[in-house]
Amino acid sequence: MRPDLGQIAVEKVEITPEQRLIVLSDPRSPGADRFRYLRMRLRELGAKGQLKSLVVTSPTPQDGKSTVAMNLATVLAESGRRQVLLVEADLHRPSLAKTLAVTALPGLAECLENGLNPLDAIRKIEPLHWYLLQAGNPLGNPTELLQTASLPAVLDTLTSHFDWVIVDTPPMVPLTDALCLSRLVDAVLLVLRAGKTPQDTVHEALGLLGPGKVAGLIFNGAEDLSRLYEKYAGYYGRK
Repeated sequence: MRPDLGQIAVEKVEITPEQRLIVLSDPRSPGADRFRYLRMRLRELGAKGQLKSLVVTSPTPQDGKSTVAMNLATVLAESGRRQVLLVEADLHRPSLAKTLAVTALPGLAECLENGLNPLDAIRKIEPLHWYLLQAGNPLGNPTELLQTASLPAVLDTLTSHFDWVIVDTPPMVPLTDALCLSRLVDAVLLVLRAGKTPQDTVHEALGLLGPGKVAGLIFNGAEDLSRLYEKYAGYYGRK
């Protein structure tokens, strides 16, 4: 472990079904399998030096981006073999710290407003084996805060200490926050919810991000895949 990270405090959380951390609660499910496949593809890019920091966002609210971000961080951490940081960059409606029921602490907002060292605001979350930088409590306008000159320096500090940095942002279409953050990371994962995310908002989000920035589309809540997996598992489970 890197010396700087060895000094970071650890906070233990209780894993519940409501958190939808399926890679832990249901590791043999089709959803957990797809997260492992996503890890494999991201590691291929990372091994080539092309990928280290990722924005996870969605075109519209309630597409499941924060749940995807937590599951992705968990599989990338590989039970502690990789140093993974999840940044709660939705300063409007942060949900990660609340979902995990961790102690509310200063976070990204205080790093940007007050010059707080981001390494002093991070906590290691166990048994998930990854680190969390909370959103904190912004005093000013969250969108303007993410457009300050201090944000690139904060992200540079973080990426120099971690194998992977995952940034959870607000949805793209109603706000510009994700677009600002996308310009400071290596790539974007765009989360879509099956049967819910309007097609026109997907095209709008892709147009805003521009060609070459999107590493992949995450199709969330695809029931057909679940049924196919259950059929497959049932066939190979026969005696």
